[in-house]
Amino acid sequence: YPELRSIQYTLESLDLAQVLTEANLVLVHEWSDHELVRRVGQHRAATGGYRLLFHDTHHRAITAPEQMQSYDLSHYDGVLAYGEVLRQHYVEQGWTKHGWTWHEAADTRVFHPLPRRDYEGDLVWIGNWGDNERSAELQEFLIEPVASLGLRAKIYGVRYPESARALLRKAGIEYGGWLANYRAPEVFARYKITVHVPRRPYVEALRGIPTIRPFEALACGIPLVCSPWDDAEQLFTPGKDYLVARDGTEMKKHLRALLADKQMARELADHGLATIRARHTCAHRVDELLGIYEGLNP
Repeated sequence: YPELRSIQYTLESLDLAQVLTEANLVLVHEWSDHELVRRVGQHRAATGGYRLLFHDTHHRAITAPEQMQSYDLSHYDGVLAYGEVLRQHYVEQGWTKHGWTWHEAADTRVFHPLPRRDYEGDLVWIGNWGDNERSAELQEFLIEPVASLGLRAKIYGVRYPESARALLRKAGIEYGGWLANYRAPEVFARYKITVHVPRRPYVEALRGIPTIRPFEALACGIPLVCSPWDDAEQLFTPGKDYLVARDGTEMKKHLRALLADKQMARELADHGLATIRARHTCAHRVDELLGIYEGLNP
């Protein structure tokens, strides 16, 4: 994204009057420092001139509420939450009076199908190991099925401890390490299938939030099989956009079927890609954000 501009700052040196002087709409992400969130809110209260929204794309509001409730959002116009259950939580907890659901999406200028020539393997997965939030699920829905079926597989991601890498080696899975996000389409094009294994908080507490990975995979036109998650907001059509495996046995069944039936795999990938293009591109989200902004300026 060569046209995006980033600036380095410290809280001590950041001049909000300068950096926000021409802003009409300001989004502050939930990974921001509490003091920064407070200062931006105070600047908005003192100067006005722009709309201010807090953007949450994580599960900490549920799993670490003590961290989130200490954010001072009193001068914010509201919260952009990347799932309806998260939006409801903010309102119910009294952390905000106004909230909007603003889902993840795929930037289809970057994430799109690339020509497929010679495949390097059967299955690829792009994702981080991550804090024991899905270690058992990765074993059941990814590592064991690959080993049992004898698939040629590769995994990309970070925060894989030596114990996890040992599991991959034992299953015959190649570990590719860190992958720049923009390179995901070229990697997907070299494999026949991928999977989505949600972290436990998204299965148990944050129903309906798939995170960004399946959006990007579907946008690249690769067949997708998911471990269980509840599409409570009907973002997709399970069974047509992707397959759902209720357990490891069903995961093996789906993977075997898709690898054996090229037409089935192609129809699944095409349907998922069409759904992304029709409903879940970044252009759709820009239109939604502008609609929210216009609603704040009657």
